[in-house]
Amino acid sequence: MRKNVLKRKLNLRVKRKRRVRAHISGTDTLPRVSIFKSNRALYVQAIDDVNGVTLASADGNKLGFKANKVGAVELAKVFAKTLQEKGLTKVVFDRNGYLYHGVVAAFADGLRENGITL
Repeated sequence: MRKNVLKRKLNLRVKRKRRVRAHISGTDTLPRVSIFKSNRALYVQAIDDVNGVTLASADGNKLGFKANKVGAVELAKVFAKTLQEKGLTKVVFDRNGYLYHGVVAAFADGLRENGITL
């Protein structure tokens, strides 16, 4: 029973992910910022979909941040600094099929607070 519930939740997230990705894409001047969250860590990367290149990335696990709202804001601060060093101030946000609340919303707000326009 439990495996079926987990499979269904994953399948629904993948469907949401595909629906969102059909409408957004990143370029070298306007990259797509994709977030992935697990129970223990947050991962984020800026992607140029035209050339298929990751422009910047940050791993919350390596930086010592937990996968909660406070960790998401701290990770956003570090990632915003990385983006600004590369000359990027405007991005397209890809929530990766996750609902826009909690950790995902906290990360997006943290990017905005640190000078990145979504």
